[in-house]
Parts: sequence; C-alpha cells; structure tokens
Amino acid sequence: MTRAEFLSRLKQGLVGLPMTTAAEIVSDYETHFDDGVAAGRTEAEVAAALGNPDRLARELRAEAGAQRWHQEKNPSAAAAAVFAVLGLGAIDILILLPILMGVVGTLFGIFIAVIALFISGGAIMVAGPFTGFPGGVAAALLAGLGLMAGATAAGALLAIFTIWLVNGIVWFARLHYRLLKPALEPQPAPFKGDVA
Repeated sequence: MTRAEFLSRLKQGLVGLPMTTAAEIVSDYETHFDDGVAAGRTEAEVAAALGNPDRLARELRAEAGAQRWHQEKNPSAAAAAVFAVLGLGAIDILILLPILMGVVGTLFGIFIAVIALFISGGAIMVAGPFTGFPGGVAAALLAGLGLMAGATAAGALLAIFTIWLVNGIVWFARLHYRLLKPALEPQPAPFKGDVA
C-alpha cells in the first residue's frame, strides 16, 4: 500500500471528527511516513508497520470520543463517546446495544417524569391557593415547593447516574480494547532459517 492510499483510507475513516483533530492525526501519520522513508524504508513497509488504516481510524475515533467526554461532560460528548465505543465491535453491539437502549429508554422516561413532577409542583404552588387546596394556602405552597424540590433532587441523581453510566461504558471500551488488541494485531510469521 502506498502512502497516498494509506492516508486516503485513514482520512475516510476519520470523517465525522472535528477538522482540526482529523488534520492533526493525518499530519502525525504523514510524519511517520517521512521518518520511515528517511530511514530507508519503502512506503509499503511503513504502511504495513502502521497497520490497517480502517482499524486505526475506528480506534482513533473511539479514543477521540472518550477524550471529548472527559473534557466536556455534556450530552453531546456523551453520545459521541458511546457511539464511538460501539463502533469498535459488532459483537458488543449485538449484545450490549439492546441492554444499553433499555437503560437509556428508562433514563429518558425518568427524565420526563422528573420534568412533569417539577411542572406539577409549580402548578400546585401557583394555583393551589386560589382553588381551595386542602390545608389552605400554606399547605399548597409547601406541597408545590416540596414537589419541585423532590424533582430537582431526582434530576440531580439522574444526572449523576448518567455520568456514571457513560464513564462505565468508556471504561468498558478501553478494557475491551486492551484485551482484544493482541488478538487484533497481525502476528509476525515465525522465522524459518535455512537448514543446511
């Protein structure tokens, strides 16, 4: 494989990453080729030593997603990290994706319930004193405030659990990749010397 073919496949695999990140990665691999050629190796030898550019792109996208999550800690970064990690293994997608989607669906349902609870607390606090709430005005204000406080606390716990879940997925992906990396690496052929 030539330098141009390797870099072209690497660039195609990095589509979707920020332009600056992809450009830095491609620049690093161009430097590898420059150093290899300067050391007397052919482009094909350097490309073979670097490995499969498609696999490299998948690994680099997963690592970039994990790094973005650790830097930003927002829903967009979490989604990018999760989907980058899921791109590493088809078996994991078949096994973990249904479980993960169930957990995400449950979290989304709880999130909607928390919002509804907060809104209903606000409605009780505002409208309760005027509608003859049992216990009077003070009870309406306290009940509404209690519902809103409970919803806020539940939302905070939900956010903590979501952060824990995304961190767990990223940890699993890194562990999974470390375990599978030796199996994914091409094994050198055993040396067979001349027998005289």
